[in-house]
Amino acid sequence: MRILIVTHVIAKGDGQGRVNYEIALAALEAGHEVTLLGSKAAPEISGHARARFVKIAESRLPSRLLKYQMFAWRTAQWIRAHRQDFDVIHVNGFITWARADVNAVHFVHDGWYRCGFYPFHWKDGAYAAYQVIFTRVNAWCERLAFRRARVVVPVSAKVGTEVCALGIDAARLCVIHNGIDIEEFAPGEVPRARFGLPEGPFMLLFAGDLRVPRKNLDTVLRALAATPDVHLAVAGGLRDSPYPALAESLGVNERVHFIGFIKEMPDLMRSVDAFVFPSRYEAMSLVLLEALASGLPVVTVRTAGGAEVIGAGCGIVLDNPEDEAGLAAAIARLAQDREYAKRMRTAARILAQTLTWQNMANRYLALYERIAVEHAAVSGVTGLADASPNVKTATAAVTAAKS
Repeated sequence: MRILIVTHVIAKGDGQGRVNYEIALAALEAGHEVTLLGSKAAPEISGHARARFVKIAESRLPSRLLKYQMFAWRTAQWIRAHRQDFDVIHVNGFITWARADVNAVHFVHDGWYRCGFYPFHWKDGAYAAYQVIFTRVNAWCERLAFRRARVVVPVSAKVGTEVCALGIDAARLCVIHNGIDIEEFAPGEVPRARFGLPEGPFMLLFAGDLRVPRKNLDTVLRALAATPDVHLAVAGGLRDSPYPALAESLGVNERVHFIGFIKEMPDLMRSVDAFVFPSRYEAMSLVLLEALASGLPVVTVRTAGGAEVIGAGCGIVLDNPEDEAGLAAAIARLAQDREYAKRMRTAARILAQTLTWQNMANRYLALYERIAVEHAAVSGVTGLADASPNVKTATAAVTAAKS
């Protein structure tokens, strides 16, 4: 197949860039041709013999809102001139004004705006007003982009619900969860002293942005006040964070260890006993998958995107992110019943092995082939001389069925 992927950055980091990196890598390894339309691309992808990187220079316009609009316009112009060169066009949310075959949805601005925890308001100053404008403009553009895509791919069931709320037919959706590197994140033993943590007590881990209430560390700290002897490691930048003061006011500061921003997250996860993440709003949390791959029991909530993959055998999913008593009870059970926690650790790792980057990429490639088959069938099976065997076989079957 001849595949076009449109994204700002394609690199082995986190989030959307990593997802597209893994899809492109798998497509190239499978023998497909991949064109990347974006601002930055990892050299191992852009330099591949079957890859082509078309750089869209970042605009010098003064705001992210305007930069994104300029990127969307420039990519649309390029796609209109080269659409016939591709079997499948893959975009990500609102990133271009052009139509697409696949739109992977990593975040829904309308869902974020209406979730109840949106932190910005028109009257709170120029910065807050700009954020509201940014969110609402992108929400409108996303709705149009989803309507103009052949297949919409939410990265979690939660994101799928938000897409449907925009009036998109659920029959056009195909949920594909993000993946995880199960070799980088794997069970093991790392001394807690490396992170300045005590060796003895049952140790929870919380990781996230400590400047905003969305990640819900405040509820975790209140639950901790009801679970004596349990300690909590908190990973994240502390600048402008209110949580050290909150921990002290709750009398749990001696059991809460703020360790700052940590680059060695796989080792940190190997040093603790469980992961707690009751985020009030999350589209799809990679850190949840990383915890599962590390063999950690997970305590989370349904408002955290991706929580739908966590079964009762490997974690505890609460209904309400404000349920302090329920969170405290879940933490207490893990801390007091080590065999229960041990069984969860095993189950978490087994589940993670079904959520690899390769499995995720394979699902995208299968979707691409289905779309390529439909395109080819409509055009009378022309131009398939260089198509993959799977596409040729499936297309022939579709054509035979039609005749």
